[in-house]
Amino acid sequence: MAMSRAVPNLAFRRLRGQHSPAEFAAAVRRAAREIGEQVACDARYIGRVEAGEIRCPNYAYERVFLHMFPGLTLADLGFSAREAVRGRRRALTAAVPPPPAVTTRNDEESDVLRRAFMTSGTAALAAASLGLGGTAVAIPAPRGGGHRIGEAEVRAVEEAVRRIRLLDDRHGGDGLYKVAAQPLRSAYALLDAGSAARRSTEDRLYAGAGELSLSVGWLAHDSGRHEDARSHYAEALATARVSGNAALEAHAFCNTSFLARDTGRHREAVRAAQAGLRAARPLGSARLLSLLCLREAAAWACLGDRSACEEALGRAHTHFERGTADDDPEWMSFFGEPEREALEAHCWSALGDWGRAARHAHRATVLQNPHFARNLALYRAQLAGNLARAGRPDEAEAEARRVEESLAGIASARIDGLLADTRRVLATY
Repeated sequence: MAMSRAVPNLAFRRLRGQHSPAEFAAAVRRAAREIGEQVACDARYIGRVEAGEIRCPNYAYERVFLHMFPGLTLADLGFSAREAVRGRRRALTAAVPPPPAVTTRNDEESDVLRRAFMTSGTAALAAASLGLGGTAVAIPAPRGGGHRIGEAEVRAVEEAVRRIRLLDDRHGGDGLYKVAAQPLRSAYALLDAGSAARRSTEDRLYAGAGELSLSVGWLAHDSGRHEDARSHYAEALATARVSGNAALEAHAFCNTSFLARDTGRHREAVRAAQAGLRAARPLGSARLLSLLCLREAAAWACLGDRSACEEALGRAHTHFERGTADDDPEWMSFFGEPEREALEAHCWSALGDWGRAARHAHRATVLQNPHFARNLALYRAQLAGNLARAGRPDEAEAEARRVEESLAGIASARIDGLLADTRRVLATY
């Protein structure tokens, strides 16, 4: 069965105007932040839209594009109707089974899968949403005979990273960790299998594999598998060092600091945050520096050093107020005002200033977009614990109940642990 060739989206190209694809992608990311949405838009995505490869954007991109161009419809932007795209995909899927090793990318999440995942949360449905064994995203298996790695393999790795992050935002790490380990193994198998056609392709593959290792490590971290997380973070750091990727190195140290703090290795948490700062300084991202300063502040707080904590918090605020930049890493889309408030609440709770911690945790819950259900549940769980320790049990109880009522479809050992800790404190009243 012959597939029709993609038709270029000239309407979307006209809307880009004189901006470069990278500049336009940055404008899309800024517009997303304005409405509390998260999209991992880059020049390659804009190129695929304009080439007609993406006939209809997913729901997140749809909201952003309609926000950017008020009064226009998806048809005005050059996109096809969602129903037409889905119907064509179903027909193609029925007529042509996917090959065993390489599957095609599907830019539109299945409503059926998403609803099923939200109601059951099983690992099998998580695998389907990730495309592990399905048709959404799969990383091609390496081929022998000196095969040179190209664009298709690299884009598959990058898409796996984005899909895992999207699902984690909604559901937490418990249901995703084991199934997400498979694309990670595939990514590193590609690295071991042979050389890339171009140096830029090889650099992207190293970066993608490292970011995938960090994403899978975070799923392990969030689900309480701390030794697995430590191993994945170390693997990402080694990948960064081998490829000379300072951005990946800063990300790896950032995650390592967070994990070290969570597991009681507070001196290590300080050192990792400071190493991340050294790697991040040349990168031009004030928000990345702010996050690393917050990691350092939390570690000092756990050591009981209030002065060092406050000094690091001051640096974090200074960097944060410089705003976002085009050089901010994709993975930092979660780091806005709600997360900053939540991380500062961590610092004050570690120092035993429960009232101040509760104020910052409350701000995090107020500022957080309800679309990101997992983070909102986490912030509320932190707030409940701070209220309980601040001597406000009725408020803490009410907040804990709100968290429990919102956990359908969310599986996070971190949230469960926070709630259990709050219950223990409330039992003393």
